[in-house]
Amino acid sequence: MSAKKEPVAIQRPSLPDSGTERRNLLAAFASATFAGLVAPAIEAKAQSRETVPPDGTPSVSLYSELDEDDVLGRMTKDLTRALQKPIEKRHWSMLIDLRKCVGCQGCTVACVQENKLPPGIVYRPVKEEVRGQYPNVTKQFLPRPCMQCDKPSCVSVCPADATWKRPDGIVTIDYDVCIGCGYCIQACPYEARIKDHGYFWGDDVSGAPEEYEKLPSLEYNKVWLRAKEGSPMGVARKCHFCVHRIEHGLLPACVLSCMGRATFFGDKNDPDSLISELIVKPNVMRLRTDMGTDPQVYYLI
Repeated sequence: MSAKKEPVAIQRPSLPDSGTERRNLLAAFASATFAGLVAPAIEAKAQSRETVPPDGTPSVSLYSELDEDDVLGRMTKDLTRALQKPIEKRHWSMLIDLRKCVGCQGCTVACVQENKLPPGIVYRPVKEEVRGQYPNVTKQFLPRPCMQCDKPSCVSVCPADATWKRPDGIVTIDYDVCIGCGYCIQACPYEARIKDHGYFWGDDVSGAPEEYEKLPSLEYNKVWLRAKEGSPMGVARKCHFCVHRIEHGLLPACVLSCMGRATFFGDKNDPDSLISELIVKPNVMRLRTDMGTDPQVYYLI
């Protein structure tokens, strides 16, 4: 008869006893996790930007790993092709498929991160509407960026000539010229403009900006550092289709972050582009066309 085996004692790792040691352990774990998630993305972004020559036209596909049938892959090819044309020959437009939007707010968060937006500033809010009565209730989600109107009411009311429409259709703001009067905010029928009142996320925590709030924004292909008494504080701000990205062959942040592939972007002057195919669908609508602004954001319903 074989000898009876003694049970093997399992030694469990000891946990820190004190609150300080426990916090140190959690901090170390969080730092390692954050580095593992963010570092590859930062490295990939840095590598992708290396493929952009000084003239702003990408020499290789920045999303070559995507299948050609993927909408992101096709829109990137459309974007690259549009950048070969003079600026006055292209016309940027966006389409949002409301049938696919699930209200995840991913586009809103991506926009805040991309443009380093402070508290109270949202370029791409997602409006929610509840329809029906219990138990037959549904929600309708409506992402609402700047409409980049062909006849923008915000431009004509600006007393400082700080906002204008570019030849490619994007309505821009010069933060250094804007006087913060708010006329354009009142004139916009889509509530797409908002004033930067100079708040920081760290105001209620430490009374000072957090370290990440000191990072520069690259809006309009310039370096903007938010600081007291300096632009873009105290001036009007809005969505600009991530012009600093598209001019370097990168799709807008909201387009890339949409998990449902519900946002489409491109040059509507290009008959071969995906956006030009979608905006002529019979189930396409635009917001407040009665205002005569000719908005360039379309919705599939």
